[in-house]
Amino acid sequence: MKRKTKLIHGGISGDPHTGAVSVPIYQVSTYKQEAVGKHSGFEYSRTGNPTRHALEELIKDLENGEAGFAFGSGMAAITAVMMLFNSGDHIVLTDDVYGGTYRVMTKVLNRLGIDSTFVDTSDLTNIEKAIKSNTRAIYIETPTNPLLKITDIEEASKIAKKHNLLTIVDNTFSTPYWQTPISLGADIVLHSATKYIGGHSDVVAGLVVVNSKQLAEDLHFVQNSTGGVLGPQDSWLLMRGIKTLGIRMEETEENTNKIIEFLQKHPIVEKVYYPGLPSHPNHDIAKKQGAGFGGMVSFDVGSEEKADQLLSRLRYFTLAESLGAVESLISVPARMTHASIPADRRNELGITDGLIRISVGLEDVEDLIEDLKQALS
Repeated sequence: MKRKTKLIHGGISGDPHTGAVSVPIYQVSTYKQEAVGKHSGFEYSRTGNPTRHALEELIKDLENGEAGFAFGSGMAAITAVMMLFNSGDHIVLTDDVYGGTYRVMTKVLNRLGIDSTFVDTSDLTNIEKAIKSNTRAIYIETPTNPLLKITDIEEASKIAKKHNLLTIVDNTFSTPYWQTPISLGADIVLHSATKYIGGHSDVVAGLVVVNSKQLAEDLHFVQNSTGGVLGPQDSWLLMRGIKTLGIRMEETEENTNKIIEFLQKHPIVEKVYYPGLPSHPNHDIAKKQGAGFGGMVSFDVGSEEKADQLLSRLRYFTLAESLGAVESLISVPARMTHASIPADRRNELGITDGLIRISVGLEDVEDLIEDLKQALS
């Protein structure tokens, strides 16, 4: 199946019992058993739910993996994956990573004995240097949040295999429509499905896809044991969102290209971060491993004062956490999504007080450009 067809016909289509073209919402906690241990495949909704299962089968197909898992949030998904490791294990992570990922690794999982080192994985030599005798995985976010750095997934996976490590990729920004990391050698793919996969600012969810039966068995054990599962209503909302993912991603990127053209010419804008630009340090890698560049753009206006002035004048860009929705969103990472990262660390990474991140939506692009133009003036 081609990509857009798979979004609609992948996984489990419809309901064989009634002929409904949409998978029903099985709002149920438990299931009747014919005898002890003899059931129809479902026994308790923490362990498995038909609506959630349909979503998990769909994301598995979209990411070309062995099994999919749906969680109550992106952070629940990340935490469950990290529970595959043991006290004393070490993980190498992308430095310019989502603030919540940094926080859970340095403030929560470190208390359980899981050690982490953050490096610029867009330079593969940094990965090699950071690997220790107790390293168990390489965790890559690409494109990164918010500086849109690109890591070569295929080459990073080769390094991981050489050292007998797992490769974990956060694929939130690209989605499986533009990028499929398992096809490039990754072992585990993560999504904050709250973002592009849901696409309508109406659900909080996380998805994971693994590439082997053993990882599937191990992660299901963690999911069932810790219970951070996604409910049937939210699972259904994600499946509905996925059906339009292709046309949303294409339209978003079309809008983004026109907005970038405007931003690059504006005298107030000091720098634009976007992997689709030929000037981006790893543009060729982004082009090689993905079918598109996405709708996330960051740009620097030079100071917190200018950033606040811009935000106060906007009409169509909504100041809000999150991204990937049909409406255009705007944020200041240093004080919002990445506020949990210490200031000196943010400055070291280049997440300045004047850095603004926009998630381009599906409004008429002329309205969006006019909105930015009057706000920047």
